[in-house]
Order: sequence, then C-alpha cells, then structure tokens
Amino acid sequence: MIDFTFSEEQDLFRKAARDFAENEVAKYVPEMEKTGKVPAGLVKAIGKAEMLAITIPEEYGGLELGYTARLIALEEISRISVATAMMLQVFALGIEPIVKFGTEEQKKKYLPGLATGEKLGTAAVTEATGGSDPTGIRTSYRKDGDDYIVNGRKCFITNSHIANTLVVLAKSDENPKDFCAFIVEKGMPGFKATHEEHKVGMKGCNTGELSFEDLRIPKANLLGQEGKGLRVTMAAIGEIGRGGMVGCALGLQAACLEESIKFANDRILYGKPISKLPEIQGKIADMRIDLEAGRLLGYRAASLQDSGTPASNEFAVAKYYTTEAAIKAAKTSVDIHGGYGCMEEYAVTRFYRDAAVLGPSAGTSAIMKVIIGRWALS
Repeated sequence: MIDFTFSEEQDLFRKAARDFAENEVAKYVPEMEKTGKVPAGLVKAIGKAEMLAITIPEEYGGLELGYTARLIALEEISRISVATAMMLQVFALGIEPIVKFGTEEQKKKYLPGLATGEKLGTAAVTEATGGSDPTGIRTSYRKDGDDYIVNGRKCFITNSHIANTLVVLAKSDENPKDFCAFIVEKGMPGFKATHEEHKVGMKGCNTGELSFEDLRIPKANLLGQEGKGLRVTMAAIGEIGRGGMVGCALGLQAACLEESIKFANDRILYGKPISKLPEIQGKIADMRIDLEAGRLLGYRAASLQDSGTPASNEFAVAKYYTTEAAIKAAKTSVDIHGGYGCMEEYAVTRFYRDAAVLGPSAGTSAIMKVIIGRWALS
C-alpha cells in the first residue's frame, strides 16, 4: 500500500511554516519589492524560526527533519514570498555539500552557525561559460604547497552579497577534467562580491557576481577528495537544487490559485460573480489540477530522498512540471484579473514577474527534458 499522507510531525511543521510565512515573511514583502534588498530583520526572523536548520543534523545544531519537511517549508514560504523561499533554497544548496562531504572538523566549524542564521550559505557554480554544463566553467585552481590558489568569476549566484560561507567549484589549471569544491569564507583576501543583479522578479532575493583573484584557500577547506569536486556539487544540484525549485514553484502555484479564486468570487460581471462563468471555472480547474499533480511528483521525489534512494531524475521531472505549471498559473491568474492583473497593487503582477525567474533556476526546462529523456532511454 502506498501512503500519501503526511505524518503528524509534518502536518504540525506545515502549520508552523505557514504561520511563520503569514505573520513574519509577509510584512517584509512591500519593502523587498520597493528596494530589491534582503531585509536584515527577515534574515534574523528566518534564523529564529529555525528555517535554516531543517536538514542540518541535530549534533550540529540542526533540526534534522528531512527533505520532505524542507519541501513543505519552501512551499509555504513561497506562497507568501518566492524571493524568500529562493534565498532558503540556495542556502540549502550551499550547506548540503558540507553535510554530505565535509570532514568532522568542517561540520563542527560551519554547521552550527549556519543552523542558527548567524551565518548564511550559498553555492557558487554558475559562470557565463558554465551554467547547465558546469564542466564549462573557467574558474581555476592550482596547488601552492598545502594551499590552493583560485582565480575566476561566478555569475547569477543567489545570496552572493549576503552569504558568509560559500561552496565554490573550480577546475584544475593542469587537468581540465579535475575539479575541486572549496569552502570559501567572506573576508578571505582575494574574494569579492562585485556586481549585484536587478532581476525582473523575486525582488529582495540577492543575486550577483563573485570574483576570485589569487584567492588562497587552505587544504582544510577542501570539500571531499581533490579532483572529485564535480561530484560534490552536482550531487547537491541534482536533488537539493531541483527539489528546492519544486517547493518554490508549488508555493507560487498555490498563491496564484488562491488569489484567482478570491478575485473570481468578488468580481461581479453581468450581475453575478465571474466564478460562475464556465470559462473562469475551467481556468481555475486547470490551475488546481496542475498544483495537485505537481505536489504528487514533488513529494514523491522528496520521500525517496528521505529514504536514501537517489531521486535526481524524479526531481528533474518534478522541477520541469512544477516550474512550467507555475509560469502557466501566473499567466492564468493575470488573465482572470483582467485589467486589474496589470496593476501593481494586485499580488498577481508580482507572481507573474517571479514566475519568469523560476524556469532557468537550477537547470532550464530544456535541460530537464534532456535529463528526463536520457533517464527514459537508459
């Protein structure tokens, strides 16, 4: 028998995450939309609510609730602010390599501060020459005694200017098939957060470029084996990156559906609410169908991940479906609102802009289809 129910602990956690999103995150959304900056008060609130500790083991100060709980939190927070959920999603992408590949010394040094929000994390893989294909990156390292010297640039890095702890991928100067993953700390000489991007959506989610100029990294900051860094980062991207985008997309879909239902019930046309019109009912039905299907795909993949079963292919399916469905839902919600859907005081305009950022993140839809096709043909 397949059990599609959440545990009592998971149901309670969903309620806590929803309360946190509605009572804490929501009050920062206007500021985020206006300034495009990450509010310091929001970061503090996230740490206090232990939303950064979900997948960190208890022995290092975490909650160790698992990946289904992480998906629950991202869905509930994204329902209020996709920008905030995106910040959390990439934070997890930055800590997972430390959890899975870090030495005991590295875990003790970094994870407790990351669990409380004293420090923020991210992963820095993407470059202009290597996004969907990380083997195309140009950031390089060379050995210098027991240290590594890193040079290069990263782009489109979420949390670029607010992260204290970064997992950075670089390739060998001598052998382009060898990669290393390093833990880089803010303040290291040679490391600098440079240009900050201004995205069409997800205002208040920091994205920018990073520069490494003769950055000296001690051997103690090497993650995993030398030359095997691609495995360290790709393992996180395949499940944590894609899984996080599923949570962001599900929350946005839920928000689009809720706002559309509310508007359709309130908007009177020809003497009755437009929710009585078959055309509107059909649009809302399509949104609900896509949301329910996406939840089944996403939470199934997360449950596999929690059981220790590799789920990167399942997450590729869920990521493709839910992000495409979120883009569709955002467009539909604007259509249902009619002229009001073009007015910024209505949340659906924000949803429409936010949805545009979902597709390319953690692998484009085209790349997801390549992965899914290879899986099907294997």
